[in-house]
Amino acid sequence: MPVSPFDNAIISQSILAAAREMGVKLIRSAYSTILREASDGSAAIANLKGDIVAQAELIPIQLGPIGITLKKCLERHPAETITPDDFLITNDPYSGGQHLPDVYIFCPIFHQGVLVGFSASVAHQIDFGGGAPGLDPGASDIYQEGLRLPPTRWSVSRDWNGGPLEHLVRANIRVPDLTIGDMNAMFAANAIAAARLTQLCDKYGRSEVCEVMAEMVDYSERRFRAAVALVPDGVYVGEDMIDDDGIGEEPLLIKVKVTIDGDQVGVDFEGSSAQVKRNLNSPFSCTVSAAVTCVKSILTSPDIPFNDGILRAVSVSAPYGSILNPAPPSPVRARLEANYRVFNAIMRALAPVVPDKVIATGFDTLTAACFSLQRDEGYSVYLEIFGGGYGASDRADGCDAVDSPLSNCANTPVEALDMEYDFFRLERYALEADSFGQGRYRGGAGFSREYKVLRDGVSFAIYSDRHRYAPRGIFGGQDGGRGYCEITRGGVTERIPSKSIVSLAEGDRVKVYMGGGGGYGDPSQRAESLREADRRDGLSLPVSSTPFPSTHTTR
Repeated sequence: MPVSPFDNAIISQSILAAAREMGVKLIRSAYSTILREASDGSAAIANLKGDIVAQAELIPIQLGPIGITLKKCLERHPAETITPDDFLITNDPYSGGQHLPDVYIFCPIFHQGVLVGFSASVAHQIDFGGGAPGLDPGASDIYQEGLRLPPTRWSVSRDWNGGPLEHLVRANIRVPDLTIGDMNAMFAANAIAAARLTQLCDKYGRSEVCEVMAEMVDYSERRFRAAVALVPDGVYVGEDMIDDDGIGEEPLLIKVKVTIDGDQVGVDFEGSSAQVKRNLNSPFSCTVSAAVTCVKSILTSPDIPFNDGILRAVSVSAPYGSILNPAPPSPVRARLEANYRVFNAIMRALAPVVPDKVIATGFDTLTAACFSLQRDEGYSVYLEIFGGGYGASDRADGCDAVDSPLSNCANTPVEALDMEYDFFRLERYALEADSFGQGRYRGGAGFSREYKVLRDGVSFAIYSDRHRYAPRGIFGGQDGGRGYCEITRGGVTERIPSKSIVSLAEGDRVKVYMGGGGGYGDPSQRAESLREADRRDGLSLPVSSTPFPSTHTTR
């Protein structure tokens, strides 16, 4: 007998609640600031086939392909061979993963000895080995980027909790206590899913719960296809550029062709730049995730659950050997720079046909900044992810000083940094006036962070973008602001390339500036009340005004 609509509603919402509880458990159990404070991790629940049915609302780029990652693991370790004590782990970008710091752990969920699904968690590790602490902008292949774990099956009781896999990880990590602590948080999050699903099976029956899990995927597919069918059939094209490859100064092109055919979407990246020798390449699973995330955000309402049902209605292709589908062993650490240009290119492609559903280009750049210090007792590593200003829409200004659409990390509070790190100090954290593009609605404001180095021998690494090519406005809106990074030492200030690693000494200062988003529509149509609000808030200043006051901070 089919599950009743009432039970279906209760069970499906309970599974969604379990995924969200997993996300909370993951963040609250974490050790590192990048997971505990910035929330750079995600959690999900999958069915027996490896289809994701429910996700915590955390990091879109990690969640989009998580089903792809699990299925790659299940290809090597079929579900029927897995026992309750097993878990699957991988971070391999060339086996469905993303980049090496994003470690995925999948645990089976059994009810009375019968496998009913999988729990899934992923967390960005603050360090996972490689040629430099936290990140290595100069890595020329994936082997220099860190410890690589292919899709493998291990035993919790034998191989973790002091077992050989934990020893292997500890031996390759600069901050083992933080990394192992965060991985234990992943196991804790997965245990939440197992507890909640077995409770549902006890109450409603195992077959009923499995039926609802299958229906959740079908439901998202039906609603997504219905939304796509409302868009006129056609072929739409767009493009955007990455500043450079980290070696030369030539821009890298991301080119897309979006085909709407009934209730199906095709996304083709033929014509995009070839793979590069630095870490800007995007593994194909990340390209799929960025493309599907953008299409869903444009064409559907937020209440449609993001699960593998949506992937059934979207086909994505990118030439092998391109920056969006590189051949191993190409480095991929900074893959989000390419992924954001995927997002921007698709947004521009669909703008003419659905102008009320798109936004202007935001700063849309993952700026990863890392300070590290090697001490006698070991390493201290601080890594943080920054966003910028969002692009404006046809009905609102862009969001100010937030992470970009594919990442969604929070900021690390100044107080947390003061407690954790004694070799640098964050001295200014501020919104930046006039960092956005004007329009009928303006882009979101960018922001900056300024650090003072308190010890000799500190290493600083960064990768970013939009230092050369500004976020573009749309429908007459002005372009947003570009970013930069500058170092002041001995009274001399110089800007460094957007992909750099430098040595610092006591007294040096580092400023990381994230630009704002592009505007939407003709600036002459902007309401005077909105202009006045910007002036009142210190976000729009006369040309002769003094620089933006450091007392205006964001938290």
